[in-house]
Amino acid sequence: MRQSLFTIAPDAPFLKTLAAKVLDGTLLGDWPRTGPFWLADLTILLPTRRARLALAEEFLRHGHRLLPDIRTLGGEDEVEEPFLPPIDAPALPPPASRLGRRLTLARLIDAWARQVDGSAGFASPPSAAEIFRLADSLAGILDDLTIEGVDAAALRAIPPENLAENWQQTLQFLDIVLTAWPAILAGTGEADAAQLQNERLRRQAETVALRYGDRPVIAAGSTGSIPATAELIRAIARLPRGAVVLPGLDTDLPESDLALLADPQKAPHAHPQYGLVKLLQRLGVRPDAVTELAEAPAARTRLVRRALAPADATAGWFADRQELASDFAEALDGLSVLAAPGEDFEARAIAIAARDALEKGRTVGIVSPDRNIARRIAAELLRFDIEVDDAAGTPLFQSAAGRLARGALTLAAEKFAPVALMAVLRNRAVTLGLSRAELARLAELTELGLLRGQRPAVGIAGLRRTLADNLAGRLEHAKRRLFPADGEAIAMLLDRLEAAMAPLCETLAAPTIDAVRLALALARTVEAATAPAEGDTAAPFPGGDELRQWAEGMAGAAPGPSFSPIGLDAVLSALMAGFEVRTARFGRPDIAIWGRLEARLQHADLMILAALNEDVWPEPADPGPWLSRGMRLAAGLEPPERRQGQAAHDFAMAIGNREVLLAFASRRGTSPALPSPLLQRLEAFIGEAQAKTLRQKGKKWVEMARALDAVTTTRPATRPAPRPPASARPRKLSITEIETLFRSPYDIYARHVLKLRALDPLGEEPGARDRGTMIHEVFARFVIEGHDFAAPDALARLDAMAAEAFAGLESIGERRDIWLRRFSRAAELFLAFERDRESAVLRRRAEIKGEWQFPNLGGFLLTGRADRIDEMRSGGLEIIDFKTGGVPSPGAMKDFLAPQMPLEAAMARAGRFEAVPPADVGAMSYIKIGLGPEAFVPKAFSLRDGQTAADTADAVLRRLQVLVDALLLTDRLPMTAQVLPDVGKRYRGEFDHLARTEEWAVAEDEEP
Repeated sequence: MRQSLFTIAPDAPFLKTLAAKVLDGTLLGDWPRTGPFWLADLTILLPTRRARLALAEEFLRHGHRLLPDIRTLGGEDEVEEPFLPPIDAPALPPPASRLGRRLTLARLIDAWARQVDGSAGFASPPSAAEIFRLADSLAGILDDLTIEGVDAAALRAIPPENLAENWQQTLQFLDIVLTAWPAILAGTGEADAAQLQNERLRRQAETVALRYGDRPVIAAGSTGSIPATAELIRAIARLPRGAVVLPGLDTDLPESDLALLADPQKAPHAHPQYGLVKLLQRLGVRPDAVTELAEAPAARTRLVRRALAPADATAGWFADRQELASDFAEALDGLSVLAAPGEDFEARAIAIAARDALEKGRTVGIVSPDRNIARRIAAELLRFDIEVDDAAGTPLFQSAAGRLARGALTLAAEKFAPVALMAVLRNRAVTLGLSRAELARLAELTELGLLRGQRPAVGIAGLRRTLADNLAGRLEHAKRRLFPADGEAIAMLLDRLEAAMAPLCETLAAPTIDAVRLALALARTVEAATAPAEGDTAAPFPGGDELRQWAEGMAGAAPGPSFSPIGLDAVLSALMAGFEVRTARFGRPDIAIWGRLEARLQHADLMILAALNEDVWPEPADPGPWLSRGMRLAAGLEPPERRQGQAAHDFAMAIGNREVLLAFASRRGTSPALPSPLLQRLEAFIGEAQAKTLRQKGKKWVEMARALDAVTTTRPATRPAPRPPASARPRKLSITEIETLFRSPYDIYARHVLKLRALDPLGEEPGARDRGTMIHEVFARFVIEGHDFAAPDALARLDAMAAEAFAGLESIGERRDIWLRRFSRAAELFLAFERDRESAVLRRRAEIKGEWQFPNLGGFLLTGRADRIDEMRSGGLEIIDFKTGGVPSPGAMKDFLAPQMPLEAAMARAGRFEAVPPADVGAMSYIKIGLGPEAFVPKAFSLRDGQTAADTADAVLRRLQVLVDALLLTDRLPMTAQVLPDVGKRYRGEFDHLARTEEWAVAEDEEP
């Protein structure tokens, strides 16, 4: 009988060996290999398109231009549907939309979850995102039933009395779905993709003898995991010149292992040979009846096969190690383990290893089931100008188009909040019908003129109101005053933005929405946002076409369940799941990143297996939320461990390469991580000493990754000591800046010499400082307007003023209401405090401006604004400083390091405050604004023993004059940072980062 079953061991390049065995006639039998067209009469079926292309290249390398008919098993699209003479096969129905199925199943799940009687079994109603993910897992059950040929009746036959109540409820729902979904497909005349694939494979299996006759046909590289594929393989094996080439079958599988794998009840489904043994059972042959096309399996292949033996066989590991001990050196030569401390180091070390191989003229294949680590590796390779082709592409959700859609969604949901607004305007794909340069200019004007230092009211109307306030000069804290022309341009930008966002804003304004409306609104918004300037052509950006196709697919689907427009980022992630963006550019031909399936038949000089971590490679054996493992087995479905067996087979195939780097990370994200069980089994088999050697070989890549960004020598930072010329130093400071001059002249240098101003954080929420400022303004306004503290409506007036002052805090409405209630209580204490002082106070003045010029100091000008200066009936003044935060320490007051109030006293005595007659200051007090026991209890400024307020004011004034003369009028002294640091201060200095304070403070062995 002619041999039709073959295999190629993992250590032999599969496609290269396949091509060689075709050309030398091993796989063709007596088929004549003469004439120019003999190779074109051959048909070869492979699992993937990538394998087809690679095999064609192998034949081209051998000088053959007329190639075989290379196809994918079952055909990946309608174009590959073969002509089936003499059977007049009816046309296959059109495929059902994947999106349509997702939405329809989601609608069924949503209706089930909303049952009033709670029989759905949910602890709480699932969110929209959870419902869509449940729909995908439910679709997986439908596909499993179709692919494995299991009738829905098998689920109904599971005895309910053997199941817990929640699984009984799930089975009832599955029965509804398994009845409803086929009825929906029958109504539309469509079929699921899995059903169509099964039908194509069935047709090919039934007609393969008629199509090919005695011409040679080879099915190669498939494990036959899909039953319909296994039937096609069996039909090809029975052809007169049919041949089947299996990937990595162990033809020397021990009898004990074979018996275990063949037992349907006890088979270890996670074993790498499980799928192949099951396929051989369908073909009716044993492994030893299959011919090995490679030379005798190499030492590494034998070692890996024993290391991954079934768990019951590990008892014989000692004997296996003894038998293979002489082969260890050969088996482990070219193998190394890269144990990285984290995912970033793993990606960087892999990139370095790949670059090293490329520089030596070798090819590199990187295999990973984790798309995140694949993208990290691709990004790290760009350091070395290596652009790699990632076969899996980028998820649509994470592509440039997906990020823009998410940004637009956030902008609409947050009602044009500053951070979301600038994220959209700064997106390089956004043009809004303008040139990108013009849009960038207007975005900067908008940021500085409307957002930094401001808190616009909610929505586009709030931005327009802020724009009008800026143009009218009403924005005290705006970082840029806008000119009328700028205002017109920004108004035009806001109009365009509002028009572009209108579909999305209108959709989100509804109490409930559905997925179709959301997708269409997103697509229209993205299209309008990326509209080119008049006369320009739209610039393509990654994912733009895919986003449009995704939305069009949604438009043709049922609307799915309705949901509230909240948590939409997670909803969008679920709706875009499974949609990828392929790069339009091709990277270098000598390096590629593959998924496990794509890498199954590939070969490279250096094969790198990345993300070899537990629960990543292989993935967890999770049966999903709809069927337990026992229910799957009872229905005749494969258990979830079957996927682990496929992952183990892929591992065994890839590790057969001559040189392999096995990489994993000890931490993934913020959690510790373990190596893959496959790697653990391998290391356990070879022993601790050999495992340590493999890790030592891979350690060099981690060390190089550390060194890549490491600083080899460090030079301790010195305290900055700028010495600008006297002419550049300021001649005017405010009272509050005098403490800064005392403590850290560098800050004065940065602010007044370098003219630096810190930008307020974009979109910063109002905090304690803002609340304190507004309370100060309300109390000062009450005094300035001359209201009577004893009036019956005094509290009501204060509350009304506070409501007016806090009116711009719509973005934190709940917190604002709490602040207003607290203010009302504080206002009561404020009024009580002032009433108690009524008999002692002659006149109150609030927020008084003052200036004091010193001719003897080159005309230096001291400016200030005092919270309160009260004229007392006893003659003299009392200066009050209201504090919502802390007050200076007594030590700082006595050491003249809290100079604000003494300087105010000196200015008041000299008559330098507006409308305040010159007089001695009898008291200087801090008043704590709050609700505690210390609230509105005067705290006197701490004086040195025997000194009066006037003495302290004189001392501080003398110190000021000395420092101004030394630091500002001459360049004798540098303007050094943190001369007298306030160690207990609660906030960082405005320019501490510029002065690199923490670096030199540590270098000088000081407290940071």
